[in-house]
Amino acid sequence: MRAQRGPVPWAAVTRGALAAGPLLLAALLAGRASLGVVAAIAAMLAGINDRPGSRRTSVRRIGVPALAGAVGLLVGSYAGAHLGAFALTLVLTGLGLVGGGISAIGPVASGTGTQLLVTSAVGAGMPLPDPVWQTVPAFLAGAGWLLALRLLLPTPVSRTGDPRAGRGRGPYRPDSRFAPRPDKRSDPRPDPRPDPRPEPRPGPRPDVRLDFRFDGERAAVAEVYDAVAALLDAAGTEHAGARRAALTAALDHAQDALAGPRLRRHPSSAAERRLHAQYAAALPLGEAATALAWAERTVPKRAAEGPRRLAAAVRGNSLAGPLPAPARTDPALRALDAALLHAAEVFDRGRAPDLHTRRRSVAALVRTVLGAGGREYALRAGLCFGAAVATAQALHHGHWYGAHQHWYWLPATAVFLVKPDLGPLVSRVLCRAAGTVLGALLFAGFAAVLPRPEGLVVLVAVCGALVPVAARHFAAQTTVVTVLVLALVMVGGEPQASAGRIGETLLACAIVLIVGHLPVPGQRGGGVRARIDAADAAAQAYLVHVLGESDDRAARWTLRREAYRTLAEARAAIARAAAELPALARHSAGADEVAAVLERLVDTTTACAVHLDDTGRLTPRHTERLAALRDELATRRGRVGRSRTLA
Repeated sequence: MRAQRGPVPWAAVTRGALAAGPLLLAALLAGRASLGVVAAIAAMLAGINDRPGSRRTSVRRIGVPALAGAVGLLVGSYAGAHLGAFALTLVLTGLGLVGGGISAIGPVASGTGTQLLVTSAVGAGMPLPDPVWQTVPAFLAGAGWLLALRLLLPTPVSRTGDPRAGRGRGPYRPDSRFAPRPDKRSDPRPDPRPDPRPEPRPGPRPDVRLDFRFDGERAAVAEVYDAVAALLDAAGTEHAGARRAALTAALDHAQDALAGPRLRRHPSSAAERRLHAQYAAALPLGEAATALAWAERTVPKRAAEGPRRLAAAVRGNSLAGPLPAPARTDPALRALDAALLHAAEVFDRGRAPDLHTRRRSVAALVRTVLGAGGREYALRAGLCFGAAVATAQALHHGHWYGAHQHWYWLPATAVFLVKPDLGPLVSRVLCRAAGTVLGALLFAGFAAVLPRPEGLVVLVAVCGALVPVAARHFAAQTTVVTVLVLALVMVGGEPQASAGRIGETLLACAIVLIVGHLPVPGQRGGGVRARIDAADAAAQAYLVHVLGESDDRAARWTLRREAYRTLAEARAAIARAAAELPALARHSAGADEVAAVLERLVDTTTACAVHLDDTGRLTPRHTERLAALRDELATRRGRVGRSRTLA
């Protein structure tokens, strides 16, 4: 129920203003209003998926759901034109099972399933005068137009070579104020003497020019270094756990930003190779910072200064400059110093190393869809979508709709309500109902005073610009989308239908609330259990690798990234499930305790890895903590949904 906060995404606002409105205007000028409506709907759906991140990831985040939307529009159009009410309901219910099952894979797959179902309802319930072979390309053109804007338009104030960060100071050398002594196990103190070495000649200063190709990747990598600095500041305090979770989120975001789809297997430009190297250099820094946080000891303030300077250098695409060296009094601090030195050395001559991620195989994706979480998701989405289609068909053939004959609104609304990854069920229903009522009333007022069609085109453009801002709250987003869609369908020839849309939305809310709380076959809470099992398996694989004392650090960092990523996904699923009504929340009770134990186990494994690198053996504290955590995990494993505490 809370609204997200942050700066206004002006780039996304600009893209929204240039997407649906201009497409609709061009279609009206060409005398093809119905095709313009389809293209504008596609641009609106693509705008909903237009989230912050790199341009490369936007190809997958926008393009894959758009392709699924074209398939849904094709299937829905043919099914609506050639099948009777009963057969059409069966086909769309089966499509709901498919869309729900694939949504369990991840965020992009969830958007894919959503667009598949929404466009199938639109294709079946909003018959258009144009043939399918024209409407489907129009849909793809609308989504492709917004994707092209995302790829080609520069981000405001996107500049490289910021003169404030690392102003041509040459390669890395420790800051003379904190230069460590040669013995790596010594306890250095700040040396007040000036550095006797001559000041290096200034290197070539990067050109200050507009370069927006990698602004998303650059910002994501810089956030990783900032998160490392924040974790170092919080070491030994009660905020360390939250800062470690923030570091995981920053690493996940940077990894996704750099690992998006590409035409070539490896980065093809020097700028991209440098970013890959800078990301990889942050991994040992994050490992050392996690070990320091695990030790529950405060860290000198200057330890965080180095990562912050590196973050500024990434943002400015400039040289790192001199970095303060931290004290080397224990294994974790020595690891931090070594990681900082390594990062500075590779910062400006990267070799594009591996991103330490592994692609999931087709077999793994199929297991996710057919597993307990995928089956539960598919059954819930299929039942809700099928019930909404059946109800809409009954109202349509019983002539309850009045002047307008389009029945897509009821099942399309059910799709947005039933998806568990969008938030708790009851809050989604309340926000959707409130947003639809407000949006319908606003549109009724606009329709009474705006000239047609030019006034409606302006309204569509304004709403398109507001979608990125309204995405911070589901009710606000629903309000804007309701106004936008009602304006589009009126341009397409449908009469003003605000009252009918309010009634259909409330009916969809009732259907989803009833079906969403019905008992279903099998064990409930499958989605949460699947996430916990994945996190458990990743944590165990990471622990086995570290205790095996392997020298393959790349494999270790890959396993560590997988362990923390799966834990973050499990935490998010648990938080959503815990916010449901008791009838649903009880099925995931106890999952948060299991996730907390796994989190401590992975943190301890990271501390063990750092200590083994330095000394080659573990201390009694490490071994005792590992044994206690493994015993506690064995006791709690399998108790999800039964009790929130141990007997």
